[in-house]
Amino acid sequence: MKIVAGLGNPGKKYENTRHNIGFIIISNFGIKTSDFSDWKINKKFNAEISEGKIGGEKIVLLRPQTFMNNSGQAVAAAAGFYKIKPTDILIVHDDIDLPLGKLRIKKDGSSGGHRGVESIIAALNSKNFTRLKIGVAPEARPKNFDAADFVLKKFIKAETKKISETIKKATEAVAVILAEGTDEAMSQYN
Repeated sequence: MKIVAGLGNPGKKYENTRHNIGFIIISNFGIKTSDFSDWKINKKFNAEISEGKIGGEKIVLLRPQTFMNNSGQAVAAAAGFYKIKPTDILIVHDDIDLPLGKLRIKKDGSSGGHRGVESIIAALNSKNFTRLKIGVAPEARPKNFDAADFVLKKFIKAETKKISETIKKATEAVAVILAEGTDEAMSQYN
């Protein structure tokens, strides 16, 4: 059994923002993989979940409803309930340090300054989970660039084609991680 958590912020205000790319990708994955249930609220986890199977293995898709900086609460609650160890968790999230559209799959390691990932590391008391990082950085950073403000903005029209391609590629990467393993996905997508 595995958990795939897409990080983001709940509510209409944050839909289609850079910070919500994790929500967008796992939602797309659930749609493309027809064996997944409709999304439902799970109050115990403070998250929306969708359940399905890949290759006979149960997969829980998770969209924390705790806001980004407290994502660890929902991930740890689900992991505890299902008795899933950190190595069976995949976190899909934005990365302001990667160019727009670039994917990076990583096992273990630090949060890289991402507050949602920091929250998960603290809640699980472990860094031993896989991350699928999605680049959302601007082409050029202005002098007074505010990363926290920038990630809460929607993608601009000129980025639409690139982000659509990225969502498709990231959705495929999630499928490869789950079916063939992280190392294989790293060789294909990093």
